[in-house]
Amino acid sequence: MPIKSVCVFCGSRTGDDPAFTVDAETLGREIAANDWRLVYGAGDVGLMGSVARAAQEAGGDTFGVIPAHLVAWEVGKTDLTSYIVTETMHERKKVMFMNCDAVVVLPGGAGSLDELFEVLTWRQLGLHEKPVFVVNTNGYWDPLINMLEHVVTRGFADQSLLGYLKFVPDAASAVSALKTT
Repeated sequence: MPIKSVCVFCGSRTGDDPAFTVDAETLGREIAANDWRLVYGAGDVGLMGSVARAAQEAGGDTFGVIPAHLVAWEVGKTDLTSYIVTETMHERKKVMFMNCDAVVVLPGGAGSLDELFEVLTWRQLGLHEKPVFVVNTNGYWDPLINMLEHVVTRGFADQSLLGYLKFVPDAASAVSALKTT
């Protein structure tokens, strides 16, 4: 099935490496350039804001989903093509996931990990087969890779768990992977 909509999970902060923002902007531009719709958390701060602004500046279709309690904190970006306010975080994740064909995870914090683990768990349980790409900018997600391998090695998950996430070194590699999915 061709990709039409890409959900991006990423930080509401920029982090400590300018390469994180570069990858967010690259991903946003490339989503628009490939005529894919950006689905994301509707914030106008951090990497979320960077990916959305880049997609918008490149003429892309943007679909943001934000829970009411985060509208002020994440500066809800109301100038998107579509802007949805949900009641809960769980509803936000569900709406984002149901409106995409693939997921790309950029660097982020606890919220991004929550989103990533939700879709990983759903995949492990056989609830979807959507591709999930994790952009490992400058090794940001290396500790996660080690943790997932540890979980498998220690017998808490089958080896198949490691195949549900595709780690790529940068946004350009994520876009290439999306094109061949």
